[in-house]
Amino acid sequence: MGKIIEVQHLNKCFGDNEVLKDINFSVEKGEVVCIIGSSGSGKSTLLRCINLLEKPTGGNIIYKGENILDHKHDVYQYRQKLGMVFQQFNLFNNHNALSNCMVGQIKLLKRSKEEAEKIAMKYLRVVGMEQFINARPRQLSGGQKQRVAIARALSMEPDVMLFDEPTSALDPEMVGEVLRVMKELTSLGLTMLVVTHEMGFAKEVANRVVFMDKGVIAEEGPPEQIFNNPKQERTREFLRRTLN
Repeated sequence: MGKIIEVQHLNKCFGDNEVLKDINFSVEKGEVVCIIGSSGSGKSTLLRCINLLEKPTGGNIIYKGENILDHKHDVYQYRQKLGMVFQQFNLFNNHNALSNCMVGQIKLLKRSKEEAEKIAMKYLRVVGMEQFINARPRQLSGGQKQRVAIARALSMEPDVMLFDEPTSALDPEMVGEVLRVMKELTSLGLTMLVVTHEMGFAKEVANRVVFMDKGVIAEEGPPEQIFNNPKQERTREFLRRTLN
């Protein structure tokens, strides 16, 4: 399949606090990787380092064979290849759902308005939001906002979709609708890297699960192994706390 992103010996410090310690892992084309772990284990920081919202303190991030931390690399061009879905939606409040999905395409990818609208509509249909194209964020529920945010990221047609705990800001009854859309996306063959506390989703959808603890990757493997037969005591302890 081929690696799209490879993280090598990645470190991240905030002052004296080392949040990520010698992280090594990769994401293959078409793979769904779920990152799990307690709050403060470094999951979201890792995701933010991968798309350079946080600058790593050390190590390499190899994208399609090139080290994007090399000064010669165009950060903005690289970011366009990564679709990011945040906890808090981050929609443009002064734009309706359709326009939210068009503005990045027009400004960054230089697509025509007609092409951008066609692609935006395609992905709003994928997430089941086509009937809300004229609604502004304030008129939408949390689940609907997150579905628009997913459509907006998809509209850039990225190589990798990054999800940073996409259901953590939602009311419990809205979590299901977003997880359902994300499950459907896996059938499109998308490459997805998902930080999540939804263990059922990780178990059902991931090709590989990465368990982080105190800034390191404590264990990784197929969902059956991580959930049914974890090798590390700290993985077992985390799952006992989370699944009970």
